[in-house]
Order: sequence, then structure tokens, then C-alpha cells
Amino acid sequence: MAQAYIAEQLFDGEQLRKDVALTIDGGKIVSLGGAPVADATRLRGLLAPGLIDVQVNGGGGALFNNDTTVNALGKMSTAHARFGTTGFVPTLITDQVDVMQKAADAVSAALKEGVPGVLGVHFEGPHLSAPKKGTHEERFIRPLSDEELAIYARDDLGLKVVTLAPENVAPEDIAKLVSLGVKVCLGHSNADGKTAAAAVAAGATGFTHLYNAMSPLHSRDPGMVGTALISDGCWCGLIADGHHVSAEAMTLALKAKPRGKIMLVTDAMSLVGSDEMSFPLFDRVVTRDGDKLTSTTGELAGSHLDMIGAVRNIRDWCGVELSEALRMAGLYPAQFLGFDGGRIAEGSAADMILLGGDGQMRKTWISGQEVFSAD
Repeated sequence: MAQAYIAEQLFDGEQLRKDVALTIDGGKIVSLGGAPVADATRLRGLLAPGLIDVQVNGGGGALFNNDTTVNALGKMSTAHARFGTTGFVPTLITDQVDVMQKAADAVSAALKEGVPGVLGVHFEGPHLSAPKKGTHEERFIRPLSDEELAIYARDDLGLKVVTLAPENVAPEDIAKLVSLGVKVCLGHSNADGKTAAAAVAAGATGFTHLYNAMSPLHSRDPGMVGTALISDGCWCGLIADGHHVSAEAMTLALKAKPRGKIMLVTDAMSLVGSDEMSFPLFDRVVTRDGDKLTSTTGELAGSHLDMIGAVRNIRDWCGVELSEALRMAGLYPAQFLGFDGGRIAEGSAADMILLGGDGQMRKTWISGQEVFSAD
């Protein structure tokens, strides 16, 4: 059944418009602009494209590494929809190959069942650098093998992302992953600039959580950070939570990278959308203090950030206009992943959010279905 609306304000991904009529049918926007339908529902506030998160470890009490099931993905979807996420890439951090296989099976099933928002899978590891492992489990870090390649080669996983350390994966293997339809990101790496640049030349197009768990910029070697900043064709994920990256470092990245190449990510753990204050991670416990997550071994362990919070933070801390912050959380991640998202346009999926005058979340739609309402 068609749904007709009049948006008091509408940001279509490119420009801000006022009093715009739109009609949704079959999960898609079938008309935009023109005369409104007589019984159209008026949406007060700002209607904007849904937000897209490339790095989501958990939510709603579920951590994907701990619960590699369709049910867990449903909990994550529901939790993050409250904060404007209409598309996400469930992320599995470094783990055993059988856990990777179970995660892949869960994502495949979720895509077939139409779990709202699930776009594919992000394997963050296991081919990482031990010195830059962060909260990843060192005993599971390993070279690329035929077992993992068989998982990455699957054609039933939707959009596929793999984060790896280029000093531990040869350029020819990166090119092989790209040929399998994988978006290769560089991260958790102690590589020098030459090694990172070779990985980019081989087809890597992303850098996972810029600045964090990567070799820094030095005067005589750009390291991973410098290579990320000067690689104009690559996207960089940014965790704008105030703990992973300072406002000044975020501002530097925004000045260094071409417009459209910084995308907001959450690196969210299971506590987002949950009242719980801690959760197990391998043989450790991660505890929440305010909006900071810390492992019993002392390091940051993901984040308690949500996407609309990241939008507000980059706006408030770095002076980014709201429209551009929304692009960083929607259009640019979609462009990195290579699909038509982050826009409100005729023919596009009706993935949208409604923000109130206070900038707070009011509603979320995924494929035209209202999945969250603050009312």
C-alpha cells in the first residue's frame, strides 16, 4: 500500500528543500516533489537519508563474535535503527575460522530473510599485525589461508569488507580479494608508507578507524596514517566519539582528505541500545564508563557510539555543517561500499530518518517500513 508524506524540510543527500511531497510504494520512493496527495501525512522536522555504518560489532545486547546468529543480527538492527542506522555491515573481529564460517552463514540467512538493514559482512581480521592488535585476540591473528579465501569468495554475503594489515598480506593476495568482490581496508597495521602504498596500488580502497591501531605519520615516513591522508582515492573511517580521536585530529583529516572520503563509523559494541554495563570478550570483560568502553587489559574495546551521535559530534566539535555530516554518515559510506544509498530520490530505497527541531531522532524507515518511532 502506498504511503504519502509531505516533509516540512527534506535533505535529499545533496540539497535542503522545503515542503516536499513524496510517495513510497513497494519499499521505494516512487515520486518526489510535485503536488501532494490529499491525505498525505505531514512530517515535521528534517527528513534525511538513512545512515549507513560500515563497522558494527554489536548492539541491543548482542555481540556478533559471541552470537553468530540471525537473531543477533536482528537485535543489532533494532538497536541501531533507534539511532538512524538504516544499513549496516555486521563486523566480526579476529576469531577462529569456524566462527567466521558461522558469521558468514548468519549473514547469508539474514539477507535471504530480509533482516532490516543488513548489507553484508565486515571481517576485521584475522590477518592483522600483532603490535597493533588493539583489543583483538593475538592467538587468532594469522596469515591468509585457503580456508578464509573460501569464505571471502562466497557470493551470498552481500557487500563484503575485509580489514587487513598490508605487511602480512601480499599485494597479489589483496588483488585476489578485490577480484572476489571484497572491499579491502587497511588497519591494525604497523606498516611503513611504502608497504601501505603498495596495498593501495593493489586495490585496497579503505582505511579502518583512521589514526587508531596504525603506524603514525613521521617526518621521514608517512606510515599508515600519512598514507591514508594522501591516498585521495581511498575512504577513511572515523570514530567520532571523543575517545578514539581528538577533535583536532578529526579536523586535520577533514582538511587533508578530498571531500567525500571521510566516512563516520561507530565500531559499536553490544551495549548500544542496551541497559547492560559490561560484556565478555574472549577471556576478558569490557566495561562501560559513561560512553567509554575499556577492556580489563586496559585498551579501548570498540565504542558506545551510535550514528546520529557521530553526526552531532562531528558537527559540534569540528564545525561541519549538518548536511555534510549527514553525507559522511550516509552518502559517503554508500559510495565506499559501492551501492546506491545515502540519497532520497525517485527510484531509491525508502531508507530515511526524521530528525526533530532539537536534532533528536524521531523516526526511522527501512525500505519504507517504519522501524522506529519516538512517539
